[in-house]
Amino acid sequence: MRQQVLDFLNKEIEREHIPGAVVQVAQDGKVLLEEVVGFRAVYPEKEAMDLQTVFDLASLTKVVATLPAILKLLDTGDIHLEDDVHYFLPAFKQKGKENITVKHLLTHTSGLTSHQPFYEKELSADKVLNEIFTDENEIPVGSKVVYSDLGFITLYKIVEEVTGIEFSKFVSEEIFSPLEMTETGFNPSFPESRYAATEFSEDIDDYKRGIVHDENTHAMGGVSGHAGLFSTVGDLSKFAEMIEQGGIYKGKRLLSERSLEIARENYTPWDTEHRGLGWHLQSPNFSPCGDYFSEGSYGHTGFTGTSIWFDPEINLRIILLTNRVHFGRKPHIIRLRPRLHNIIRSYF
Repeated sequence: MRQQVLDFLNKEIEREHIPGAVVQVAQDGKVLLEEVVGFRAVYPEKEAMDLQTVFDLASLTKVVATLPAILKLLDTGDIHLEDDVHYFLPAFKQKGKENITVKHLLTHTSGLTSHQPFYEKELSADKVLNEIFTDENEIPVGSKVVYSDLGFITLYKIVEEVTGIEFSKFVSEEIFSPLEMTETGFNPSFPESRYAATEFSEDIDDYKRGIVHDENTHAMGGVSGHAGLFSTVGDLSKFAEMIEQGGIYKGKRLLSERSLEIARENYTPWDTEHRGLGWHLQSPNFSPCGDYFSEGSYGHTGFTGTSIWFDPEINLRIILLTNRVHFGRKPHIIRLRPRLHNIIRSYF
């Protein structure tokens, strides 16, 4: 498996589909493969990738930060899935959004628009939220899966309203610190040389390192529920271990086993894209986990080139971290992920 994975990734690097990658494969909690290939930066000069490289996780933020924060509040009884969003955010109750629940936001069935370029208006976090609150719903609530950053922006605000604590501080204290994820967080301050460089920014006349790639999150101050989190393969491995152990890490319970079970349930069997709470599930149409992952598999991807997928049938997990946007926004990663997952899964 090791050589085939390395050959595959090196070929993708030669084609300039990705500058480099870190990949980890584990089964039954045991790491079977952990490899580094290529470069964390190619421009302006090449810098080798290593296991300590810090990546912009992009939309992995949704399942590594926002989802566990919401599950924590489910466990404590502060919210439940059928709560109307406007119960916590009264300004949300307008323009077709009166019946949107927390579950709708988590399953991408709220009908909210997928994305809006708020950054073009240079809106602060509060103004972004106001735009979401006053925006017309795109489609009827619960009628279709429409992957929505706006829904997870709303969820992070719910966490702040319920807890009275800034989102970044809450997830740090309640999730990352207990997991000993010391290299995970928003607006990181590591030495510049540790980051996987992302896209060129005209604003700074350089490639982004430690500055969030997502423009809306950047405009919001670097913290959001849909993007903004940075981490390493080592820290993500700790998070994955907690998920696989039913909410327990080193003997300490962070989340209930039941909360993690319901997060993996399929809430959209009527759609071609199957969704759990936060998680993307193996689906009858395209799935980033490829063709061989079993039914019940779940995971998520990030725009910058990151992903994490679990196959509970054989207790397998695959973490892939790349900074593919260093080369721009061509969609090569969309084909790369399922083919890599097929290679790995074929050995089990």
